[in-house]
Amino acid sequence: MVQVTRVQYGAPNFQPTPPKPRLVVLISPRKRPPLHEPSPGTNSLDRILWDTNTGAALHSFPHNHIVRTVAISPNASHLLTGGQEKKIRLFDLARPEAPPSFLTKPGGDLSHDGTVRSVVWDKDRAVGVSAGEDRVVRWWDLRSLRETHSLSVPDTITSLELSVPTQTLCLTFGKSVSFVPLEAPTASTSTIFTDGTESPIHTLMLAYRPSSASLHPVFEDRFVTGSADDPWVRVHGFNEGEEREVHKSHHGPVHCVEYSPDGEMYASGSEDGTIRLWQTIPGKPYGLWR
Repeated sequence: MVQVTRVQYGAPNFQPTPPKPRLVVLISPRKRPPLHEPSPGTNSLDRILWDTNTGAALHSFPHNHIVRTVAISPNASHLLTGGQEKKIRLFDLARPEAPPSFLTKPGGDLSHDGTVRSVVWDKDRAVGVSAGEDRVVRWWDLRSLRETHSLSVPDTITSLELSVPTQTLCLTFGKSVSFVPLEAPTASTSTIFTDGTESPIHTLMLAYRPSSASLHPVFEDRFVTGSADDPWVRVHGFNEGEEREVHKSHHGPVHCVEYSPDGEMYASGSEDGTIRLWQTIPGKPYGLWR
């Protein structure tokens, strides 16, 4: 049995003309079954780059521990990875055999003091953004490989997703969802408070612990969430956080949600091993719904 741990729509750079949304799925076995032997020279901790047209494995990138997140740059030239080593690696896809570079905090060799949960690209500023279980979001200059800004939160971060059209980071931690501008904060260090302290970052408290959140890329008036505590998918209003819709179709915790680039639908992935697609406007002719 496998569980779906992440769903993400392919970046526009990889789309044919006319563009067609392509859903990228990361699945993890609940128990690693001996389905097949690894390819020669690889092991279960390697991350493998695949050709999406042929299904052929292009290259294997070795790691020393479990990898929790990967992100290909918008121009497909580089790869960021992070996970339980607490390190973020930067691979050059033009030289896949070359050793990776590492993004490190000042005075150490780690990127975070906890597992790296997510990494995303800011293509306009040559910047990477990461979130870790150390309750910190970090902005990285990918030329110097150094941290430039950080944002602390009061609870463990469960996800960090980028809404490309709105240039907004959707951050979940505890029972909160924050919508953080992709461009780094003015101050080199800052904090999100959930005790009523005024903050320039829009943060909402929910009645449950969200595992993932995605902002509608067109309307920007709603966001969808999943939760590791129940099998429901919820849609909330952006301004006040009021619950607008609840979908009860999964049979296990929902680990990830993501709107399509055009906002016409959203995907949810669950521990039950399924991915479900939901229409933003049910009944509207679109894609599979005709």
